[in-house]
Amino acid sequence: MTSDTVLVRADFNPKIRIYLLLVIALIMAVTVVGLPVVIIWFIGLGQYFCRLYYENLVCTLTETTLEFKKGVLFKVEKTIPLENIQDLTFIENPILKLFDLRILKIETAGHSNAQGSDMKLIGIIEPREFRSMVLKQRERIKTKGVPASATSTANDEKWLRELAEIKALLKEIRDK
Repeated sequence: MTSDTVLVRADFNPKIRIYLLLVIALIMAVTVVGLPVVIIWFIGLGQYFCRLYYENLVCTLTETTLEFKKGVLFKVEKTIPLENIQDLTFIENPILKLFDLRILKIETAGHSNAQGSDMKLIGIIEPREFRSMVLKQRERIKTKGVPASATSTANDEKWLRELAEIKALLKEIRDK
């Protein structure tokens, strides 16, 4: 993780533990090999695993990045520069709604995976507010230090100089 100042630390809904417990049990039940493990999963292993997963969820918005850590056995740590974020999408479905959960999908410029998403955050409390904070900070980064009017004035003057040079060259060509 970066050493930037942390602006916001996202809180996660504790219901994500039950959601994960049931989703993983459903996946195990569908496979023939996993069916006998479902009982062990519900008795204690799944509850332990889901609790550890929930405790390891961390998402922070810093001045320049969005940072995310998750995982129990296979840990994932991602840092996405705010200027690379292209889109923040909400995903809802009936199962997620049952647990009052939302998925916030973050897509970046130049993403390399086939799904077109660099990060999926499941279960953030107040996801719309968090999304708005990320977008506001991204805008601050893009406009930091240079007021929009100063940039456009400098660009206008540059274009006018170049157009004047082109006009002079065309006049010379016409005169010859």
